[in-house]
Amino acid sequence: MTDTVGERVFRRAGKTWRATTRPFRTWRAVGDSFDLPVGLTPREQVWALNKTRLYRYAPRVPPDERHRVPLLLVFAAINRPFLLDMRPGNSFVEFMLDEGFDVYLLDWGEPGPEDAEMRLDDYGAEYLPRAVRRVLADSGAEELSILGYCLGSLVALLYAALENDGPLRNLILLTPPVDTSHKEDSLLSSWLDERWFDVERFAANLDGLLSSSVIENGGKMLKAVANYVGAYVSLWDRIDDPEAVRNWQAMHRWVHDGVPLPAEVFRQWVADYLWSNALVSGRHVVRGEPVRLSDIEVPILNVLAKFDHIVPNGQSLPVADLVGSDDVQTEILTAGHVGIMAGHKARHVLWPTLAAWLAERSGDSG
Repeated sequence: MTDTVGERVFRRAGKTWRATTRPFRTWRAVGDSFDLPVGLTPREQVWALNKTRLYRYAPRVPPDERHRVPLLLVFAAINRPFLLDMRPGNSFVEFMLDEGFDVYLLDWGEPGPEDAEMRLDDYGAEYLPRAVRRVLADSGAEELSILGYCLGSLVALLYAALENDGPLRNLILLTPPVDTSHKEDSLLSSWLDERWFDVERFAANLDGLLSSSVIENGGKMLKAVANYVGAYVSLWDRIDDPEAVRNWQAMHRWVHDGVPLPAEVFRQWVADYLWSNALVSGRHVVRGEPVRLSDIEVPILNVLAKFDHIVPNGQSLPVADLVGSDDVQTEILTAGHVGIMAGHKARHVLWPTLAAWLAERSGDSG
């Protein structure tokens, strides 16, 4: 059946309207992204210390279908953790709940000037151990698994090394910046090279906090064209797809909704971890106790992003040779630093990989 003249005119008018209003709709979608609801999976707060909050997500499967060992998510302190729980149907937390895991999230919160003297070590030696104890008390479990993402993986490694005889059953490291002697392909390492970057002076002039805007723009400058131009071209191309627009808005909100970092955390990370590589060399000491990665003997899943522009693969690959565990599995997935968790392929690649690995190791002991 051929179209009538009226149908052709109506279709052409619709196409003209979409083309004419595309700039306005694209601009509006950018602005509306900051009001998009995110992190909607039901949860309750079960513990708090200073700005840090521990949440337990409501189970989605019957008790007899759940894994015995709970999972604690430890995100990087420079970002809000809703990247793990973007939107219904596009949520790692939701996926893991559906797989039968009892999921907890450690949210570091937003520090203030009064937190200026906090160290990266405090997260791993003070906050995380207390959160672990609360997870066990709340869940009734005797062991737990921890997933650390980016800087969160460093905190998880600190905990695992210092509490090597503790209740940790399994450890997942996602893009861990461990061996910083590998500076090749790291633009960030070049910017912060000790030959020209005075971290002591820089930190002393921060008024207690490294602002979220500095962190955001520093991260975006690592791939300037993609972040400042490409991201908006992507929205322009997808503006007629409502679901794609909402997913874009969720990511845009996350990128621009960062949190500041205590000045001492930044100073210590640069001086002790990035420059001295003390965690790998064995020279790192926390409250008088040496941190030895070789003391970590639990099963480890080390996941790298092949196109990671923030944590080069060379910094993550040595994990298997540094720890004392004889059960270390390394996976290199075709993704970027953020896309590995939140990209459109994540639910088909990373999420099932994590769930399957954990499921094999989250049953009864022995």
